[in-house]
Amino acid sequence: MPRQSAAVYRRRRLLVIVLSLVLVAAIGGGVWLAIAQPWSAVSGTPATSSPKPTKPAPSDSESPSEEPSDAPSPDASETPGIVACAAADIVVEAQTDADTYAAGELPELSIKLTNRGEHDCTMNVGSATQKFTVTSGSDEWWRSTDCQTAPSDMIVTMKAGKSVSSATPVIWDRTRSSVDTCEDKNRPRAPGGGASYHVNVEIGGFESETSKQVILR
Repeated sequence: MPRQSAAVYRRRRLLVIVLSLVLVAAIGGGVWLAIAQPWSAVSGTPATSSPKPTKPAPSDSESPSEEPSDAPSPDASETPGIVACAAADIVVEAQTDADTYAAGELPELSIKLTNRGEHDCTMNVGSATQKFTVTSGSDEWWRSTDCQTAPSDMIVTMKAGKSVSSATPVIWDRTRSSVDTCEDKNRPRAPGGGASYHVNVEIGGFESETSKQVILR
């Protein structure tokens, strides 16, 4: 068999290098698509609501989620063309699952929001903007922010003339809270026997206009 010239060897070697580069590019492209497709599949998908926890597991703070009917739609940023809500448009109300609680029953606290304005608006309803406060007279007994963990933001669109309520309540464990006693299992218990307490709430920079009274037996 005749010996190949140096030029033929160079052409063959160049062909092998080119084919190797094409193969590497093809493999690399396949890996990128495998990573990119799952992201494009979920891009723009809003966060879903969490189910209501079973009572009486105590929790100082939960992220809010809205009811399906007339609920605001969560988004990662303010909706284009819709302005931020103003204090004059938003009514904030503290709500509880009962008016009177027997010994051992834990109050479930929630929020009702009403956009009484004439236009849709956006506001941050995330747990980072929420604060429940329980008082007895001038004595502040409990704050949901004292032992809050992993606060988050959630920008939603509030429909004009509509009301929504948080679906996942915050549980008051009937103790006195402070930032120094979050792990303390022996925090002072709120007196019962018919004692009256008032619940206020702040969310998105807006405070409840009135408090919600509860009675502890």
